[in-house]
Amino acid sequence: MLSVERHEKILEQLDKSKIIKVSELSKLLEVTEKTIRGDLELLEQRGFLKRIHGGAVVADGEGRMLPIAERQSGYSDVKLAIAKEAVKLIKPNETILMDGGSTTSAIAELLGDFPITVITNDIKIAHVLLKKPMIQLMVLGGTRIDNSSSLMGAQATEMLQRIRVNRLFFGTTGISLDHGLTVINSIHADWKKQIISCADQVTLLADSTKFEKVALINFAQIEEVDEIVTDSGISSDVLAALEGKQVTLHIATV
Repeated sequence: MLSVERHEKILEQLDKSKIIKVSELSKLLEVTEKTIRGDLELLEQRGFLKRIHGGAVVADGEGRMLPIAERQSGYSDVKLAIAKEAVKLIKPNETILMDGGSTTSAIAELLGDFPITVITNDIKIAHVLLKKPMIQLMVLGGTRIDNSSSLMGAQATEMLQRIRVNRLFFGTTGISLDHGLTVINSIHADWKKQIISCADQVTLLADSTKFEKVALINFAQIEEVDEIVTDSGISSDVLAALEGKQVTLHIATV
């Protein structure tokens, strides 16, 4: 098993249990406890967890990479502001593809004042849009992944290969000028590669805390994104560096 695969499995266990033990991970992943301790040290350095005696727990503090369930729960003021800014980019009668996530869910709540077609793989987003008569809704089929509301798999991939959309709205776990866009899970990485290829305009929704963070798996470079919608908390250094990336920035005021 490759180290990145071990790290993915470790974080999956942490996301489920909130605390993990070296001895249990060693048996589960069939590697030595020394290897697991090295993995935990590296993951701690990258902000995914906090080591304790004999194992690790979810990291605390502003720099942490939040568990999946916590990242997707609720709409903060920042996410709502980004969603409002993103809606301004949509033109009547466009076809947009919306990836799963809390910010795209916030966008779904704001839609409905003009006619558009929305394609999504997220059943929560679909549920919100069902109540909006001006929205033509198409749901990509597939299998639910873990505890998320997103559907993925061969069926969804097959449908993606047959569509072309005006705009994609999607998110990422980390965005780095050197390492590009990254997520924790390889399934999500493969999915995001596919949806990027379906859109004429690729729009990334990323609050300022996502910048200069690196998760496990790269799925795109910044240059593959046409627009980034973020908030006013983004640092001046990152803003200056992005100017050379030929990406249009939209700054939401919170």
